[in-house]
Amino acid sequence: MKKLFLILMTAVVVAGLSSCQGGKKPAAEEKSAAVDSVGPNQLKQQEIAEGWVLLFNGQDSTGWRGNNRTDFPDGWEIVDGTLHCKASGQGEAGATDGGDIITTKEYSNFRLKMEWKISEGGNSGIFYLGKEVPEWPIYKTAPEMQVLDNAKHPDARAGKDGNRMAGSLYDLIPAVPQNAKPAGEWNSIEIEVYKGSVWHRQNGETVLEYHLWTEDWNKLVAGSKFPELNPDWANVPKSGVIALQDHGDDVWFRNIKILETN
Repeated sequence: MKKLFLILMTAVVVAGLSSCQGGKKPAAEEKSAAVDSVGPNQLKQQEIAEGWVLLFNGQDSTGWRGNNRTDFPDGWEIVDGTLHCKASGQGEAGATDGGDIITTKEYSNFRLKMEWKISEGGNSGIFYLGKEVPEWPIYKTAPEMQVLDNAKHPDARAGKDGNRMAGSLYDLIPAVPQNAKPAGEWNSIEIEVYKGSVWHRQNGETVLEYHLWTEDWNKLVAGSKFPELNPDWANVPKSGVIALQDHGDDVWFRNIKILETN
């Protein structure tokens, strides 16, 4: 009986030691996790190693300017680590008080990531492969990932099959699944462009894919409103700026970063 008792006590002690050791991460792991945990508008060590670059530093407008202008428009501000487009109070009619903003550099093949938050009933957009044309808004030359309050903005019910809802290729291809979060909450997106193939990802899911400069693409554009705006709209440039839209509503962007994949 005494021998059995000693065996049982030994087993309990060993189990206790194993449990304590298993509950704590090795110091190297804890240090690695701390290094790779960053705040808004910062890159993780792995992202830096992969070649990601911040397009917004969270402090000023470096790398951005107004479309068809050399300065940064007054309708935008940097607040609480975000790029904020201030509402005009007149919706789209007052959008020119701010104006779309564009990157000071053009991109061709890339992965673009950011987070956006829209106001109640708000509308905005993320453009890519855009070109500046005097007196033209950027949407006359560039595809757009829609940014929208699906619940309250009428555009969510317009278009065809939901192709004007958040994450969609505006007026062309709906985002499926439609997984945008409500107004006032942050959404994460990724736009990937590689040799004419494009993917929209929203909140961790691929919501659409399409291919520029193909017969299917030309047919798709021909059935949209874009040829009326620009007869050559389907011939999307192979490189262009990234733009954020002033649609007259409050919208916020942060954690904007890009990985060029040329």
